[in-house]
Amino acid sequence: MFSTSDFRKGLKIELEGQPYIMIDFLHVKPGKGGAFIRTRLKNLITGAVLNKTFRSGEKFEGANIEETVMQYLYEGDNEFHFMNNETYEQIGIPSEKVEDVKNFMKEGTTVTVLFHKGIPVSVECPLFAELEIKETAPGMKGDTVSGGGKPAVLETGYRIQVPLFLNEGDVIKVDTRTGEYIERVG
Repeated sequence: MFSTSDFRKGLKIELEGQPYIMIDFLHVKPGKGGAFIRTRLKNLITGAVLNKTFRSGEKFEGANIEETVMQYLYEGDNEFHFMNNETYEQIGIPSEKVEDVKNFMKEGTTVTVLFHKGIPVSVECPLFAELEIKETAPGMKGDTVSGGGKPAVLETGYRIQVPLFLNEGDVIKVDTRTGEYIERVG
């Protein structure tokens, strides 16, 4: 059982029999009346985003979500295929359930798959991904980290802005929450 005081980004709650994950929240204390909380919730089954206001102190059931660590294998037939690291069982998850994280997964990536009543509803990546630059303009001598940026295509096909000094074949760290370049690896 959760209360509104437990609200945080990433909290999974159940509303009207549907599992939701909290995207954002804001506590509001008006001059008159009781405090309330404005939230943005994403339905884990449909992907729809809901703006909802709760009175301070309301109670909620936690979503009946089972988290399983799995390894990403490959993409095919409009599905992404994963393998359970403990049982070696393989499952296919429809592309629309993986849309948010597909740009950061390469073969062998360990992810967390969320199941609701035995059905996969979402995939969560690690916070950072190390990916190789496959295509970009060549770096020039004298370019520094603080300079401008240039477009690059990573091994997953994701397009990103990177510093001028990076070249094809360099491995970089990318923040999977924002999709932004963090640093060069190695």
